[in-house]
Amino acid sequence: MMLAKNTIQAKLTKKGTQSGTQQAKKAVSSARKTIRERAGWYGQNTEQKLSPWYGPERNKFLGPLSGEPPSYLTGEFPGDYGWDTAGLSADPESFRRNRELELIHARWAMLGALGCVTPELLAANGTPIAEPVWFKAGAQIFQDGGLNYLGNENLVHAQSILA
Repeated sequence: MMLAKNTIQAKLTKKGTQSGTQQAKKAVSSARKTIRERAGWYGQNTEQKLSPWYGPERNKFLGPLSGEPPSYLTGEFPGDYGWDTAGLSADPESFRRNRELELIHARWAMLGALGCVTPELLAANGTPIAEPVWFKAGAQIFQDGGLNYLGNENLVHAQSILA
């Protein structure tokens, strides 16, 4: 792989020695780190860096006043702060299902946030939209023509909502 003249490897290999090449490879590989490695999540002492978030010594929902968490909340999953008063996570199968449902709902929430912002961005760039503000858009149903999705009155029959 040919690198530019101003890179670390090029500077170290100008000497032409084998040790310079080895040093260059080591310097280049140590310079290439992922975001998580640069942030300190991986690498040296990962247990110490992740201990506030995972494991038995993780942060609890009330801090030192929390007491002992239930035995089934071991701190191996993200967001486990040792609080489950309703016992929703007591059964491993229901806990697995609730994690899946939470992920699905989070994805729908992200799409909903995109749906709130997109009409406003389109209207700001000149696209004609009747009401781009998401919390005012529902009031269009009470207008004379009701809601016309995509300009078609027959697409969704929202004119007869009061009937």
